[in-house]
Amino acid sequence: MGKSTLLNALVGQKISITSRKAQTTRHRITGIRTAGTTQFVFVDTPGFQSGPKRRHAGALDRSMNRTVLGSLSEVDAVLFVVEAGRFGPADEQVLQRLPQSKPVLLLANKLDDFKQRTDVLPWLQQMGPLHAFAEIVPMSARSDADVQRLLTILAPHLPEQEWLHEEDALTDRSERFLAGEIVREKLFRLTGDELPYTSTVVVDRFEEDRTPLGARQVKVAATIVVERDAHKGMVIGGQGERLKRIGTEARVELEQLLGAKVFLELWVKVRSGWADDEAHLRSYGYE
Repeated sequence: MGKSTLLNALVGQKISITSRKAQTTRHRITGIRTAGTTQFVFVDTPGFQSGPKRRHAGALDRSMNRTVLGSLSEVDAVLFVVEAGRFGPADEQVLQRLPQSKPVLLLANKLDDFKQRTDVLPWLQQMGPLHAFAEIVPMSARSDADVQRLLTILAPHLPEQEWLHEEDALTDRSERFLAGEIVREKLFRLTGDELPYTSTVVVDRFEEDRTPLGARQVKVAATIVVERDAHKGMVIGGQGERLKRIGTEARVELEQLLGAKVFLELWVKVRSGWADDEAHLRSYGYE
């Protein structure tokens, strides 16, 4: 759906990872955008798992669904993101779970896939009767003009109250968490469809200090967790080249994000059945 790309555009900085692999988002991530007198607090949730259950991922799917439903009870408005021109059974199941008592804005994302924006109008007319949407917003998360327009449309649906965060805040997630997510993004991007969905990254150590000249430096040690020995080989690659590339790309992005020199160490471990084990999920930071 391009949901994480949208969150990053709304915040103005990358805080949520993206990849072509479906269901990349696994945790609730808060993004904050303060514009003038208005502070927007966006809660990016995992996609709701409504289709056939992935083998050995039952506990992980349940964890993500708890995160989604818990978030719906806490927010003031809902941005229901779908791909413009498409609405399938999985979208319908999510729509049925949206609250009737809160404004729901339908975001028809990826409008840039259409040759002309007017081509989406017949589909939008079909979507209108499906729910009492407060707004229907066709847009592209890659268009800054569309993102600014969405902020303007959303603002009147939010309550008037004191800001919840400092003016310069971007997210409530720690740098340690973001480090693990960036490694996981590179893992998914560089393995493509080879690596099964049930893989994750655990940050074992996150330490920072200063050089004698006062420059910030960060040392990160992380473990890539896979389910089988064959998956471990996929991640490491021939002569360790793929793992090296994952580490290099993650380190470069982390240095940009943290504004520091980063030293990154990666290991790969096999933990069979971790995605269907509640205790393992909690130890790896899942809700």
